[in-house]
Amino acid sequence: MGRSALFGSFIGGNNPASSTGYAEHPPRVGFFTDTSVCIGCKACEVACKEWNHVPEDGLNFTGMSFDNTVGLSADSWRHVAFIEQPRRSAVNDAGESDCGPGGKAEMRWLMSSDVCKHCTHAACLDVCPTGALFRTEFGTVVVQEDICNGCGYCVPACPYGVIDQRKDDGRVWKCTLCYDRLGDEMEPACAKACPTASIQFGPLDDLRDRASARLAQMHAAGVAEARLYGHDPNDGVGGGGAFFLLLDEPEVYGLPPAPVVTTSDLPAMWGRAALAAAGLMVGVAAMFVGVRR
Repeated sequence: MGRSALFGSFIGGNNPASSTGYAEHPPRVGFFTDTSVCIGCKACEVACKEWNHVPEDGLNFTGMSFDNTVGLSADSWRHVAFIEQPRRSAVNDAGESDCGPGGKAEMRWLMSSDVCKHCTHAACLDVCPTGALFRTEFGTVVVQEDICNGCGYCVPACPYGVIDQRKDDGRVWKCTLCYDRLGDEMEPACAKACPTASIQFGPLDDLRDRASARLAQMHAAGVAEARLYGHDPNDGVGGGGAFFLLLDEPEVYGLPPAPVVTTSDLPAMWGRAALAAAGLMVGVAAMFVGVRR
């Protein structure tokens, strides 16, 4: 079978390696990022750059708290966001408000390490004309930089805005989930470097169970706003190979609230195009028959 998941990914269940054509493959692996224990140390960013030889992407003052990366890019495959926001007003059991001195709301940081989602239904695979993007036996999505021709079709196809072109050569780059390390039974560099286990790596089914248990723990502790993002196999991209526990709405973290695989309508569109072409041919044929008469 070919690399594209345009048709196969919608009939092969939630195992993209199987639907891509791997008869035998290891369990699908991925990331579960628990943002509630992220301390913003950026060890994941540094480890990713060091292992994958990702170029330095600028140490500029952005005015976005301590975030000098701003977002995912061809030169930032991991991005730690620092989101400053006032704590929501609440009253504890003693009747005390969480407001600070003078009645001013205290601030909190929401920190989260973002990464490619390695979607089950990956639009980037569908639109790549060269096969530079391919599905691995681990269910992840990887770019082969020596095959990429820099067309850029995959950039707008990604519903998360993850894929980016490097300015000096035009080719696209993104997280590979350390494909080379997986082949040697090593965990990805970012997860290995994370000091708080905010980034957890393992078989995807195990991670989903672990995430559900963590969410229940957070709710039991009174953190009602905690939620999982990207874990649902029935969402618009079939669930991600990287998903998150968030402490606020996805939009606060710069994530789309309801991502949809951007190529999901292509089969129907091609069908309508074929129908229109057939109608045109029938019309032309009828015209020639009329002329002969």
